[in-house]
Amino acid sequence: MKAIKYIFFLLLIAIIALAIYIAVQPSEFSVTRTRTINAPAEVIFNKVNNFKSWESWSSWVEKEPSIKITLPEQTIGEGASYTWEGKEGIGTMKTVETNANKSITQVMQVGEYPKSDVAWKFTPNTNGSTDVTWSISGKDLPFDFKAYTAFMGGMEELIGPDYERSLEKLDSIVINDMKKYNIVVDSETTQHSGGYYIYNTTATTFQDFQSKMATMLPEVINYALKNNITMAGAPYILYHKWDEENNAVMFSCCVPTTAKVITTDSNILTGQLEPFKAVKTTLTGDYSNLKEAWEKATITIAKSGLEQDEDGPNIEAYLNSPINTPNPANLKTEIYIAVK
Repeated sequence: MKAIKYIFFLLLIAIIALAIYIAVQPSEFSVTRTRTINAPAEVIFNKVNNFKSWESWSSWVEKEPSIKITLPEQTIGEGASYTWEGKEGIGTMKTVETNANKSITQVMQVGEYPKSDVAWKFTPNTNGSTDVTWSISGKDLPFDFKAYTAFMGGMEELIGPDYERSLEKLDSIVINDMKKYNIVVDSETTQHSGGYYIYNTTATTFQDFQSKMATMLPEVINYALKNNITMAGAPYILYHKWDEENNAVMFSCCVPTTAKVITTDSNILTGQLEPFKAVKTTLTGDYSNLKEAWEKATITIAKSGLEQDEDGPNIEAYLNSPINTPNPANLKTEIYIAVK
């Protein structure tokens, strides 16, 4: 009988000690993780700011595929939210404030527990990458919640690994999305309207082609802007010669104009492109896919029984620019190859 009382006394002491241990645990918490993603801040911000994308990179969904996610009509920006229901209960997340491409503030609540504050920060780096910082904090934690987290090793152990895995998946998805592209070669020929243009021109090697073009095209565009010249369309490259065997390319960087322009800069000339029949190819995606777009266009020309006009224009027009289109998957380029 004494032994039973002694055991009961020890158990009581252990329970009291455990209760005291749990009671003295912090009533607030904060967990933060940062990952550097090789993408512009705007691209990552847009992905995080849309709750429709969260299921694709959430580590919790990865661990529990059966989790039920409910999306309301608004999923983007301030006031957007989503709800989930899983093994650990029902939770909600709501966006309360956004600072475009810089930060997102959210509120999360799981069951009847106190709400937690969630914050995102997007810090651009000079090399084009972005530091993505994701944090969560809470206070006034009830006893049962502190008991649960204490047995699970604390909030750092409970949430930290999931934040790390989610950021890892977000990184992969953003990079893959930026690599997406589409090439469409029109099945029928089109008539390019031609027209006046201002341009600069050069001949160079394939090794120096990209750097030359990156310098020359902005020069023509800036000349048009500074001199209030109305542009009649997208800037383009006019290829005069493409000789891989002899490592030579001759091209002009052009800006179409509504009328003939008399230039005052000896490096900026005026030209006129006569209307011509062409096969049009549209690339939506990064410029690294242009070679494939040209190849598909020439193959289509051959299969269609058409004959490329060796003396005719070959044009690469840029409908938008990386300056105002941070996601390369959204860049749009049109190729026109003259045919007889």
